[in-house]
Amino acid sequence: MSKDNINKTAVPLLDVNRGNRLLRDEILQSIAEVVDSGRFLHGPQVGELECTVAGICETPHAIACASGSDALLLALMALDIQQGDEVIVPSFTFFATASAVSRLGAIPVFVDIDPLTYNMSPEAVEANVTSRTKALIPVHLFGQCAAMDQLNAIAQKHNLPVIEDAAQAIGAAYLGKPAGAWGDIGCLSFYPTKNLGGMGDGGMMVCHDADMAAKLRLLASHGMQPRYHHKLVGINSRLDTIQAAVLNVKIAHLQEYSDARQKNANRYAELFQAEGLTRWIELPHHAPEALHVWNQYGIRVPDGLRDAMRKHLSEMNIGNEVYYPVPLHLQECFRDLGYFDGCLPHTEAASREILHLPIYPELSEHEQDMVVAGIKRFYASATLRRAA
Repeated sequence: MSKDNINKTAVPLLDVNRGNRLLRDEILQSIAEVVDSGRFLHGPQVGELECTVAGICETPHAIACASGSDALLLALMALDIQQGDEVIVPSFTFFATASAVSRLGAIPVFVDIDPLTYNMSPEAVEANVTSRTKALIPVHLFGQCAAMDQLNAIAQKHNLPVIEDAAQAIGAAYLGKPAGAWGDIGCLSFYPTKNLGGMGDGGMMVCHDADMAAKLRLLASHGMQPRYHHKLVGINSRLDTIQAAVLNVKIAHLQEYSDARQKNANRYAELFQAEGLTRWIELPHHAPEALHVWNQYGIRVPDGLRDAMRKHLSEMNIGNEVYYPVPLHLQECFRDLGYFDGCLPHTEAASREILHLPIYPELSEHEQDMVVAGIKRFYASATLRRAA
């Protein structure tokens, strides 16, 4: 493939319109039904979505809310996390995992990751439990579940509740049990870039306990029951009916989305190995215990070459991104917690080296070939520069 041919065709990191276009008429019909009904909040489509998500997560209860971030906040509120309480979280994750803790005046305790899966290290969790620890929030990062059997064992040993941040992992599983079913509360996101993405923000909480489900639902509606009588100080976090209607259309295709992402991940591995690129880059690790749904596909680029590769791919119109360039423990807003460069070495190494490539279900084989060809060209030019 010539350089000119590569440069003429863009490979987007994500193209939400490709998937939505295939369902456009059905989505518009579902939105029209909501418009005609006038039930923009608490419409029957919300309850339908809750039932479907509960089935996927194999939990008896699912409670819709306005976003995945709100789901985490509501879960902490339902567990009565208070100011000064410690909550153990990974540093290598999206900001919402820790910000929900901080918003309640609690203290996020950042722990290092398993360098292969990028998920919270059980050993690091055990080492950071104190008398002030009140909860754990493992994150199922990039679509692969954390080691929930080990994390739950630690939580049970110390009598700690577990909130699963499964924002990137709907449909994933670990040891045959779905993401969201392991902890006291599971939190999901329907942000448009997620495996099940809406047309705006949206979230869901799942749980096994009926009393907990009732409390979550109450907190998400101003703590109000009956109307204008407030039992708790809650927040306003409702999934609107139009978002639920859109998601009801798309959730019927969730399994095929997951299958396509898995196919793309497997094909990347075959292509990178066939081109001899695995001597230069490290492919993402798929733990045998995990059913991976590949919300992201992140390669490791060692030797300080990640940013140069990113620039190279961008110049060739090949989409790429870094999740996450600055770990949470080094963010300015958490500076007063006392973390410093070098204190979470696996997290910091991942932030320096990881680079994410297109993995969405509608990605074509031709586009994958272009991504791999672009990376091959990068190393060919890098080798030539070193030789010169």
